[in-house]
Formats: sequence, C-alpha cells, structure tokens
Amino acid sequence: MRRGFLLRLGLVVVVGLAGCQAPVGPEVAARNEVIRGEPAGDYWIGRRVAVERTRFWGYVRRPRQPWAQAQLVVLNERERLAPDRLPETPGGGGRAFQYDHNREYRMRGYLSGRQVYDPNSDKILPEFVLQDIEEVHARPGWLFHPREKRDVFGVPQPPR
Repeated sequence: MRRGFLLRLGLVVVVGLAGCQAPVGPEVAARNEVIRGEPAGDYWIGRRVAVERTRFWGYVRRPRQPWAQAQLVVLNERERLAPDRLPETPGGGGRAFQYDHNREYRMRGYLSGRQVYDPNSDKILPEFVLQDIEEVHARPGWLFHPREKRDVFGVPQPPR
C-alpha cells in the first residue's frame, strides 16, 4: 500500500515538473537559428534589463549561445561606464538611469570570477568587467519568450 502511494506520488511530481518546463515554440526556434548564425569572436551580446531599485545590469551571452543560457550580471564599470550611467531623476527632460531597458549591445569584457550581492533584488550574481559597449538593437523584442510581459519590479527568468 505504502509503495503504491509513493509510486503515484513520484509520478505526480515527475509529470508536474515536466509541465513546468517552457516549450520551445517556433518563434524561439527561429530566433535561436538566427543566433547560431552570428559571427564567432571574442565578444559578448548583452541585453539590458532595467528593474526598479535594482543594481544588476542585465543578461550577457556569448555569440551563438541562446538567451536561455545567458547569465544575469552586475557590471563593473572601472574600465568603461555603461551607456545609462546617468542621474536617476532626469534634469530638464533628458534621459535618466535605466533609460535603455531591453536594448541589445555588443560588448567586450570578461567575467571576473567574483560574485556580487545586489541587496535590492536579494541576488548574488557574477561580475562582468565592461571594457567596451556598442548598441546594436534599440528594440530587439522579447528576451526569453514571445509572450513575456514587462514587470518593472520583476526579473525575467530564462526557461528551465
């Protein structure tokens, strides 16, 4: 009796976990195919993710690597400042910190191996030392899935 219950419980857990995995739809597969065609090189692709009151920068990935494998990082700007290194409240109607949410960049730099704590998101994240940055898309669209919605207080997560 107990063994039958445990088997049924295990089956429910396995089926439940399988249901949590986001399916890769045709839009994701098509974009991943475009990503596989990116030129190889010693650079990173970065996607800015601006979330209220947080200090992480966004996601970075290597060329030809899908966004589902990207890492959420904190930037170390000792060598180069990020484009949005501006006041948090704009003066005179100009741009302000985090104006570049969801823009895509070509970046040079490296993961330092250090972990950085962002107290506002309560996350420990890898540090990316920024050496150079160039905007490549002002409106690249969705990050992980075509139906994701912007939540100014939530961090978009890659599918598991």
